[in-house]
Amino acid sequence: MNLRRLFAIVLKELRQMRRDRVTLAMIVGIPVMQLVLFGYAINLNLRGLDAGIADQANTAASRAVIMDMVATGVIAPTADVDTPQQLMEMLRRGEISVGVVVPPDFERRVSEGREAVQVLVDGSDTVVQSAAIQLAQLPLQGAANGGNGRPPQAGSGQIAVVAFYNPERRSAVNIVPGLIGVILTMTMVLFTGVAIVRERERGNMELLIATPVSRSELMVGKVLPYAAIGLVQTTVILLLGLWLFQVPVLGSVLHVYLAAVLLILANLTLGLLISTKAQSQFQAMQMTFFVFLPSILLSGFMFPFAGMPKAVQWLAEVLPLTHFLRLIRGVMLRGASLWELWPEVLALLAFTTVMMTLAILRFRKRLD
Repeated sequence: MNLRRLFAIVLKELRQMRRDRVTLAMIVGIPVMQLVLFGYAINLNLRGLDAGIADQANTAASRAVIMDMVATGVIAPTADVDTPQQLMEMLRRGEISVGVVVPPDFERRVSEGREAVQVLVDGSDTVVQSAAIQLAQLPLQGAANGGNGRPPQAGSGQIAVVAFYNPERRSAVNIVPGLIGVILTMTMVLFTGVAIVRERERGNMELLIATPVSRSELMVGKVLPYAAIGLVQTTVILLLGLWLFQVPVLGSVLHVYLAAVLLILANLTLGLLISTKAQSQFQAMQMTFFVFLPSILLSGFMFPFAGMPKAVQWLAEVLPLTHFLRLIRGVMLRGASLWELWPEVLALLAFTTVMMTLAILRFRKRLD
């Protein structure tokens, strides 16, 4: 082995990596991103779960119990309602994760040692369910004197946690719907991420330049075939989830597919934008991975969204997978409709519009 020739090859590779800005960014960016995400953004100790309060007793004692619950940091009240039915509707729409119900006869229940408070939990997320169970350990203090004339002792009442949508706490019920979004994000962005680059590398761009096809027609034509592939993937995941894990579809199957279409279009347009920026298929795959990593970590698929810092939550709101997970879990596990989850629908439509517009503006029918 000639060391001089070996050194020349090594030097050539280093210079090539220096000129490849995408690769250089990945070398530094990936370890920095993983360190920041896992060290700062990922938190399994949930705090500040959005909660609705139905205090039907509205006494000093009931308010004291609610204040004790809030003081734990597990819940953060976002809405005050009158009935448990309203809390159930908010749970179904995904507006809250926890609902606290204090019945009108709260003080009598405490004095008799009966169930005095109910905590309604969206059990579709097992991590949220586990965090809410901490509330059941609180002693009920500060209630008025019971019928025996003596103040009730701490813990003489009971706080019951009632989990909806996944009472068995099966992880597959939460994971399988999310896998639809994860798989569609990985495949759709990657497929279209290399679309324009592949045309350029194979020499097909010369043929496209000679045709009267417009930029918009080319972009939309690239998207539609992959949209059909995405629907096939959705069907496969749904069937396997039902067959292997008995994952229910409580809402409309049509709404499940409409939600999948929204994510497919959002990811395809993002892939097209990547394709107009990348200079090679390898670069396109690198950029796809750079998008996929934060999507899977910050969207709420692997780690609870409520446990992330507010700044990271704002960043996650930009990712289409975040909104799709809320849609698909709401429809499949809670029986909600897309119309009830309209903020997530609008977010995906806005993302698709922006990405497609940028991709069309960036694409030029020329070789340089």
